[in-house]
This record gives sequence, structure tokens and C-alpha cells, in this order.
Amino acid sequence: MSKIYYLFACFFLLFSVVYAQDNTSKKIEIVYAGTLTIDNDKYPGATIFNSDEERKVQFRHQGMDIWCDVAVLYQQTNQVKAFGEVFIQQGDSLKMNSEFIEYNGDTKIALAKNNVKLRNEKMTLETEELFFDRNTQEAYYLNYGKISDEENVLTSREGRYFVAPRKSQFTTQVKVTNANFEVNSLTLDYYHASGHIYMFGPTTITGKDYIAYGEKGYYDTKAEKGYFMDKARIDYDNKRLTGDSLYFDKFRSFASATNNIIIRDTINKTLVKGHYGEVYKAQDSMFITKKALISSEVEKGKDSIYIHAKRIMVTGKTGARVVRAYTGARIYKTDIQGKCDSIHSSQATGLTKLIGKPIIWSGKSQMTGDNIHILANTQTEKLDTLKVFDNAFLIEKDTLGTGFNQVKGKILKGKFLENKLNNVNLYQNTEVIYYVYNDQNQPVGINKSKCSQIRIDFAPNQQIETIVFYKNIDGGIYPENKISKEELRFPNFNWRGDEMILSKNDIFPEDEKNIQLTPIHGIKADEIDLIEEKLIPKTEN
Repeated sequence: MSKIYYLFACFFLLFSVVYAQDNTSKKIEIVYAGTLTIDNDKYPGATIFNSDEERKVQFRHQGMDIWCDVAVLYQQTNQVKAFGEVFIQQGDSLKMNSEFIEYNGDTKIALAKNNVKLRNEKMTLETEELFFDRNTQEAYYLNYGKISDEENVLTSREGRYFVAPRKSQFTTQVKVTNANFEVNSLTLDYYHASGHIYMFGPTTITGKDYIAYGEKGYYDTKAEKGYFMDKARIDYDNKRLTGDSLYFDKFRSFASATNNIIIRDTINKTLVKGHYGEVYKAQDSMFITKKALISSEVEKGKDSIYIHAKRIMVTGKTGARVVRAYTGARIYKTDIQGKCDSIHSSQATGLTKLIGKPIIWSGKSQMTGDNIHILANTQTEKLDTLKVFDNAFLIEKDTLGTGFNQVKGKILKGKFLENKLNNVNLYQNTEVIYYVYNDQNQPVGINKSKCSQIRIDFAPNQQIETIVFYKNIDGGIYPENKISKEELRFPNFNWRGDEMILSKNDIFPEDEKNIQLTPIHGIKADEIDLIEEKLIPKTEN
């Protein structure tokens, strides 16, 4: 092995002739070295530079400086390998420390290894192996790394940092840690100046009082608000909101979603569906529209009540929930169904009010009046009492003939037994038209009477079984041919059997089968456009 040693003074004179370049040169420029060594056995065609007690070895190449303890320079290939305490600086802000670096002056690509730290303004990137491409001003690692700034710490298996926009791109096992939340994702972009995250692939954000999930979206780490698409959902305490698109704001305790909305309340055993919904966590309330539907389990899961309207609001805490359904309200339970303008239902009292032209069906009977109240037992959740106020009118189609049994009065009060209407009492100015048959189901005549009170008992098949008249009875049973057609029906008779809601799937009217989706609230449309533009699938590097 041959070695040649020179005093640095002699070397510097030689170097000034051989290596001197201006700042725009493509060749790597030596700025300072203590001594040089040539070892062709170990480093063929290379010159070895060593630092001295005064300062470290320094190189410069087109605006970037490299300092190290020992350097190996390959002049022919324009490459340098730096060892020891290696430090790189580009401009005033970009700095990097490592224990080794290999830099190619022609490709302008550097590879740093061992305890690598790249710093740019308030960002620090740490890894064991880092590539830095000066042409594109990108630094990237392929085997785990960490990037931190004043607010967040981001880790991933693969990552890329873009110097000019101060943007990081992470793929595989991505994790963002903050004092207030944690993000786990497959792939995401992070903008250090704004603190904005753009997520590509399954992502979960876990805050102190919420968990959000989506497979594409945006999240503002400073404001803790975001916009998710694709299988989006957010969990607030006992409620989960899902939809095709979802916006949430932690500090406003607000979330909204559009298209295929489901709000699940596990404590109250309530499911709300629609195509636009809002949840107000602080007020413990929710609002839904566009094919809105709320269903609640009753009788300990044996049955459910379904309510539909153009708009549905649910407010109040567990045990004091209030459901308000506005415009075109409908209610369905296996034992009772109804329609009206609006519905008000209180969990605390068990009272459900049908307001505005209400109609209900129970078994074979249709009942109408100015207002209808249905009272359930708050302990057993079973139906208990039915009340119809003013202009109560009960109609039942005669099963053996073509006529209709009819009972009317001012007020109707009914009692349920095992959720089926067992009996009703009508009070004040009561009248009846009832088809009477003998034991052989042969027609006897029509009972057409008036009295102060009428009691009706229903058979197990929900047909009228008996009618009892009380006080001031006026009337009797007449042959059908002795009663005119007009007299066979009370004034305001309106049989609406074709409107009966036969199943929960029939609860939606025809005009709501094709709906126009509502734009999501809480975030401006132009903001969504910018977010979606940045979420356009990108080509893999």
C-alpha cells in the first residue's frame, strides 16, 4: 500500500490550481481541509481529506455546504463521501446532521445515514437513512422516520418532505401524535405551515371526545375540524354518525353529513336515517332531513317504532329524549300506524302526539280526530292509552258485506292490551252505524243509534266484537233496505284504507323516492372544491 502525505500548505497551493471552481461550477468544491491522503488500495481514484483541530473539512456545491470529520472525494465521478459528525446546510434554513453522507454533484442527490436529522425552519425530520434530491428539493426515507414540528409528531414507514411548500407525504403505518388527538392512516399529506392533513386511504382520528374515520379526506390539526369522504363516520359518546361525506368541528361540537346518513344512538337504542344530518354534541341533539327516518326499539327489542317526516329533530339526554317530526309525518309499529302533519314524542312521559289532520289505523279500525295522543308505559314501553280529541271518528270495513261500521263522538279514549287495541269509549254526542249479524253470519240489520257514551270491545283479530250503549239511547236496528244510501255514512265519512302503512318499507311517500341532496353545512363549497382538488389520486413516486 502506498501513501503520500503532504503538508496542508502544499496541498492548498496544488488544490487551488486543480480544484478551484466558481460557485456555479458543476464540480464539488473543497473549501477547507486539514490534511489529505491518497489510498488507492482502499479508495481507488479518490482523495481523502481530514479535519484538523482548527475546523472541519468543508465542501461546497452550488449553494450547499458540507462539513465533516473525514471526506473521500472522487473527482472523476464528482462524488464525495463524508464521515463522522456530518453537517449540511442549504441556504439559511435547511440543515442536516448525520454520521455519513454520500453526495453526487452530477445528479445532485445525497444519501445520509445513521442518526439523520433534517431541519427546515420549525420542522425536524429524523431517520436512519435519508435521500435528498436537490433538483426537486425533496427528502425521502424508505425505512421508518419521524417528522415533528411545534404542534405534531408524524411517523411512518415511508415518507417524503418537500422543501419549498413545506409539505410532507407519508405512506404505510402513518401516525400523527398531538396532545389532543392521534391520527392513524395508510397515506397522508401534511402541510407544516397550516397544519392541514389530506388523507388517502383508511384513516382514524382519535380525539379526547370523538373518533372520526374515513378513507379520503381533510383534517385541520390546529382547529380540530375535518371533512371526510368514502365510508365516513364520527363517534360522539354514544352516537355514531356515518355518511358518504362528513364534516366535523370539535370546538363547535358539531358534525354534519350528506348522502346515506345513519345516526346510531346505542344508549337510547335509536337509529336515524336520511340523506342530510347534523349532530350537536353539546346540546345532545340531532337533525335529519331528505328521506328522514327514526326508529326506536321498544319492549326490550321485541318491536320498533318508526317515524318519518320531511324533517326530524331529536333533542335531550337519555331518559328525556324528545322527537319532533315536521311536515308529512308518518308513524309505523306492527300494531298501530298513522299519518299527520307533525309528530311530537317524549321519552320521559311516553306521550306521542299526532298533530294536524291525524289519522291512525289499529288492526281493522281507522280513527281520525282533531288531535290524537298515544301513551306508552315508560317502564314496559308497551302501548297503554289512545286518546282522540274533538270530532273522534272510528271506521271499520264490514268484513261480511260492502258497508262500513262507524262510530263517532267528541272524544275517544282507548286502552291497549299487549299492544293491541282492546277497547275504546266514545263520549259526548256519540253515534253509531253498525252492521248486525246472527250466529250464522246472516245479516240482521243495521244498528243506527245515538247516546251519551259508547263502549266498543275488540276481538283478538282486532274486529269489533261488542258495542255497548250508555245513557239517553235513541235508535235501534233497522233493515238495510229501510235506510237510504246517504244515511249509511256519517257526514265527513272518508275511508282511507288504501293509505294504510302495511310495513316499515311503506312509510316513505312517492315524492321522496327521488330526492335532491342538500349541500353539507359547516364548510363552504369552495373549500370543499379545494380539498377535493388536493385529494385527486396522485401518481406513485
